[in-house]
Amino acid sequence: MDMDKIKRTERVIVMTRVLSGMPNRIIPYGRFCEMFDLAKSSVSEDVAMIQKAVRDWNLGEVETVTGAAGGVRFRPRLADGEALAFVETLCEKLNAPERMLPGGYLYLSDLLADPELVRKIGIILAGPYYNQGVDFVLTMETKGIPVATMTAVALNVPLVIARRASKVYEGSAVNINFPDGKGGIETMSLARRAAQNGQRALIVDDFMRHGGTARGMISLMAEFGVSVAGLAFVLAQEAEAPLSELQEHPLMLFTENSTKDALVVRPAPWLEQA
Repeated sequence: MDMDKIKRTERVIVMTRVLSGMPNRIIPYGRFCEMFDLAKSSVSEDVAMIQKAVRDWNLGEVETVTGAAGGVRFRPRLADGEALAFVETLCEKLNAPERMLPGGYLYLSDLLADPELVRKIGIILAGPYYNQGVDFVLTMETKGIPVATMTAVALNVPLVIARRASKVYEGSAVNINFPDGKGGIETMSLARRAAQNGQRALIVDDFMRHGGTARGMISLMAEFGVSVAGLAFVLAQEAEAPLSELQEHPLMLFTENSTKDALVVRPAPWLEQA
């Protein structure tokens, strides 16, 4: 009897590790049946145990998917209220006077270099898009890459990086010119093999003020025949009107305080609603 308990404990640990190591991927029950030489009914009982523990401890969500391509998948999420509390802490850090940089920017590099912070940011930004059929995450080099990577990890999709200029080692590329939102023109390049017609992309970036880069990425996706599921930013300027008709999920919003020559940062409203 004790041996059976140990075996089940080991099974549950291994299954949990497999699920968390491949977030948002449907893993067929048959895989676990083969791994442990078990009947599907026994695997289902183990999954139910994992499902309850993950739910009770607010570790995310474990879903069972029915049908021919069914199985079980793990989706990382922060506990209720944890995401908002985490973002409020980020806002406190960003509202420090020493964060202000010349030209009306905030120093974000240290935060975007912290793996644990960026992991949580990626999980939060991925949350609204788990059921949106996203095929890949698109970002612009270079500061947005860490956050886009963690968002892609949570969604379990590839990361695609648009560049300022095409690279010879990426083969032929599509190049577009786009308004930068400040009266200038910039260039954006993406390898032809990076995206395919009919796919669906999530655009992720670290900072959005005038929206020129975001609009450029939307236009770039149109060149590839790729639809855009939405836009996700770490920090975006609060505006009277949305950037586009696409859904937007900034983590934080900022307004300019002209009297103090500073930016005031606050959590985005959708986090409170979530």
